[in-house]
Amino acid sequence: MESDGSAGLAKSAALKLSEMGERTKQLGSAMQDPNRQRRLILVIVCVALLLDNMLYMVIVPIIPDYLADLESEQAARTHANSSLARANRGDLDIQIGVLFASKAILQLMVNPISGTFIDRVGYDIPLLIGLLVMFVSTCIFAFAENYGTLFVARSLQGLGSAFADTSGIAMIADKYTEEAERSRALGIALAFISFGSLVAPPFGGILYEFAGKRVPFIVLASVCLADGILVLTVIKPFSNRTRENMPVGTPIYRLMIDPYIAVVAGALTVCNIPLAFLEPTIANWMENTMNATKWEMGLIWLPAFFPHVLGVYVTVRLAAKYPDLQWFYGALGMVIIGASSCTVPACKTFGQLMFPLCGICFGIALVDTALLPTLAFLVDVRHVSVYGSVYAIADISYSVAYAMGPVVAGQVVHNLGFVQLNLGMGLVNVLYAPALLLLRYVCQLKPSRSERNVLLEEGPTGLYDTIRMEERKLKRKGLCTTTTNACPVDENGFFERSKSYSEEESSGPEFT
Repeated sequence: MESDGSAGLAKSAALKLSEMGERTKQLGSAMQDPNRQRRLILVIVCVALLLDNMLYMVIVPIIPDYLADLESEQAARTHANSSLARANRGDLDIQIGVLFASKAILQLMVNPISGTFIDRVGYDIPLLIGLLVMFVSTCIFAFAENYGTLFVARSLQGLGSAFADTSGIAMIADKYTEEAERSRALGIALAFISFGSLVAPPFGGILYEFAGKRVPFIVLASVCLADGILVLTVIKPFSNRTRENMPVGTPIYRLMIDPYIAVVAGALTVCNIPLAFLEPTIANWMENTMNATKWEMGLIWLPAFFPHVLGVYVTVRLAAKYPDLQWFYGALGMVIIGASSCTVPACKTFGQLMFPLCGICFGIALVDTALLPTLAFLVDVRHVSVYGSVYAIADISYSVAYAMGPVVAGQVVHNLGFVQLNLGMGLVNVLYAPALLLLRYVCQLKPSRSERNVLLEEGPTGLYDTIRMEERKLKRKGLCTTTTNACPVDENGFFERSKSYSEEESSGPEFT
């Protein structure tokens, strides 16, 4: 009987092991499915963008109070008098502004290097580097006990963001090559960015109040570590041998002088200026003009998340039906941002103020969702289809706005006033909107005009398409050449009128 029982246990154990083996094989085959792999990559990138923006905004309710406590302890130890305490308070405001801006400033400086690095080695390794740097900076934030250490942690976060943000968005553009899919995927990423920025202050404030300074950062560091492990297990950056033959993308300085890319980069900077300038100034204005409470100042941006997501959804749906009007969606968004910014100073209550702030976030969603896919399309039709440098330029555009915000906005309010600040930001957005008319010829180009679709017999598959282009040209011509502009341009960098694609196809075009 005992032998029969042991035999039955052995059979059941063997059956369970075989079932586990089958499930593992099914999981492995599912991971090899391109569509599922793309979705997993999108999830990984969205979590990375969410973490970066939560780390950017989570310190808003924590650091001013924490630094004030450090100053009070230092003053108590040195028995400082009241005049010295007031001077320290003024220095504290400057320190907070510099600390908030240090991340964007370092990100601005590193982005040209990170974009070139991403073009050379691919997207996966820089994404992993960025997540590891952000993990280290978050841990330093959790255990920092003085201003110098906090400054180092904040600057390290900018270094990690320069790699993680740029490579993540570039990876999405690379994996989703169809215009409608690309717009939808980038829209989802933008929704995660918005959610991270808006939910981080209440998240950090609540945990700081009830659990202490370290807990919010430890939670975010844990999620960051988990996302890095997913990169290692799903994307497997060190097992990809394709990058050994990867061609060099267009240098970032050449992309910067491309007139179409320059117009898009300028629009991304201008549309984010109201948000970057209002974040450090609106709380003080609310306290002085409408006697707002602390919870009102902390939650004023939270309702704006919903119109931002609505703006992303509307733009994605419109872009799928009318892809040639991407420039118009961006211009409309800038006009909405300008009008909303001008109405902010007229608000007298918390309820009234929600509407223009929602309008600003709705307009930013229109601009970002319309123009970020346009950057990838511009690279496809005018340069080599490698996206690291062009999205480094986009990241530079955001960093310019957010580097100036904490430093410049306070000075403008002090010297000119809050009303003049908002009117100026609104006017700049409205005046810049007509510049997007330059993109109307770009948006009318069909995806079939891109070099990758002409040279490849089957549909494009991403970054490493360019390798296959080079191999085809090598077989055809017997030599290796560098891919250049897929569409004809004049001496000023603008598109020339040319033959239709069908005419070019019949005449047998050469791409050199």
